[in-house]
Amino acid sequence: MLLNLTDVFTSEGKDRRESLSFEPDMVSYMGNSYKIKEKSPINVLLTNNGIGKVLVQGEMKLVLSIPCDRCLADVDVPLCFSFEEEVFTPEEQPDDQDSQEFMLGYELDIEALVNSEILINMPVKVLCKPDCKGICKQCGHNLNEGDCGCDTFVPDPRMAAIKDIFNANKEV
Repeated sequence: MLLNLTDVFTSEGKDRRESLSFEPDMVSYMGNSYKIKEKSPINVLLTNNGIGKVLVQGEMKLVLSIPCDRCLADVDVPLCFSFEEEVFTPEEQPDDQDSQEFMLGYELDIEALVNSEILINMPVKVLCKPDCKGICKQCGHNLNEGDCGCDTFVPDPRMAAIKDIFNANKEV
């Protein structure tokens, strides 16, 4: 969604408030897509910050459905974030700034800006509960629902050489 900023760029000291809807229903992150269950409008304040400069401030809240990292049960993860970005007209763009990925001429791509903020604010680890037991490595049963009965004995790898000696001398 493009937001024309010409009036804010040309009027010194001008403020403009916008409440915009966020259209996508899914968020892609590291090769996975997550469903957006709830989302608030994007509240944006655009402030002229001098000749050819606009300060973009905004906030948004949304709830994503993300699988638990241990048991794969869906977890509702709330994301609340605010952002602040200074954008420039094509004529006033600083030399040290290679490109403004959110600006197309005098228009701000608000959806690209919000998508980058979502990616920055994604949680590193999602758990359904702090003591989630995960799934069984052998049968895939969710261990939060109860024990599956699989053998969970893991031999000490340091004893593997001794085990090989005993197995080699075994009569068949």
